[in-house]
Amino acid sequence: MELVTVYRTLDAGEAEIIRSRLDSADIVVNLKNEDHALGIETAGGISVQVPDDRVEEARALIDYKDPAAP
Repeated sequence: MELVTVYRTLDAGEAEIIRSRLDSADIVVNLKNEDHALGIETAGGISVQVPDDRVEEARALIDYKDPAAP
């Protein structure tokens, strides 16, 4: 199983929201450079990674916009 980056952010809170969304769909998530969230500056920010066989599903969940949301 190879991990693929499906999202990058400099915002630790945003990375946690994405992780939570993917976790709720039973997708294994790895946050690369998560130490950035602890206040340690890391070039490139935080990378949200998932197994290569779940990339399409993960990207669809990340891009999903709730039609009921304002």
